[in-house]
Amino acid sequence: MAKPSSLFLILISLSSLAFLSESRLSYNYYDKSCPRFTQIIQETITNKQITSPTTAAGTLRLFFHDCLLNGCDASILISSTPFNSAERDADINLSLPGDAFDLVTRAKTALELSCPNTVSCADILAVATRDLVTMVGGPYYNVVLGRKDYRVSKSSYVEGNLPRPTMPMSNVINIFASKGFSVQEMVALSGAHTIGFSHCKEFSSYIYNDTHYNPRFAQDLQKACADYPKNPTLSVFNDIMTPNKFDNMYFQNLPKGLGLLESDHGLYNDLRARPYVEMYAKDQNKFFQDFARAMEKLSVYGVKTGRRGEIRRRCDAIN
Repeated sequence: MAKPSSLFLILISLSSLAFLSESRLSYNYYDKSCPRFTQIIQETITNKQITSPTTAAGTLRLFFHDCLLNGCDASILISSTPFNSAERDADINLSLPGDAFDLVTRAKTALELSCPNTVSCADILAVATRDLVTMVGGPYYNVVLGRKDYRVSKSSYVEGNLPRPTMPMSNVINIFASKGFSVQEMVALSGAHTIGFSHCKEFSSYIYNDTHYNPRFAQDLQKACADYPKNPTLSVFNDIMTPNKFDNMYFQNLPKGLGLLESDHGLYNDLRARPYVEMYAKDQNKFFQDFARAMEKLSVYGVKTGRRGEIRRRCDAIN
């Protein structure tokens, strides 16, 4: 058998090195290719959060729904076509806020003008989420860069793979476990409910006969959602005490029966989760530390790099 030529081996080696280099995630991924990356993201999120204060919570939720399904690959951003029903049109994703999608679109437009075909939508969403969490009082955490955008997005993949607010806690724990997350990490990530709001349809069926609710809180929710059948946009803050501040008040609310969703009550009533709820209710620094670590882990879950993805020219459409 003829031996491969030295030139052929060199070409193969160079090709392999190029692929490895392209696939590597790093903190300074855009330092040379897009020097204004950080500045553009910061300017975009600041302007958006000031004009729409619910953007931080909405973007955090969008990030969860993107990453927890099949990795942080911006597949949640792709619009459906006549030939494909995308993730964002799955039932559980229909309530994802438009402000979060708009934020990513604005950042992508600005970045394309500064450094065309360079920054992925997945990286934009990951960094914008971190910066918004920090902006509303939450912990800073590291985000590596170099994700590519996935070319596949199907609504049929969603059902049963994202936690619903009405799910038994065992099901929620199993979903997180299937992605490699512990009960403690699940509880820490659930602390994201310290900001944002939920529509009445997510909890209205429980507020009349669920003894987990504080009785006075249940009465207030009944009044707030009284016109829900006529106005499905009615909503209530997830944390009624400090709704726009990222803190540990969400965990302090749960033992008092002030959780909004059935899954919130489930955290406190489940013997596997309760110790962490009580720990975070007492120690905000511990919550911030564990939330930051869990977000770092989530932000690299199922990441597509190299030739497994692409840099989309538009975040809502495959190239």
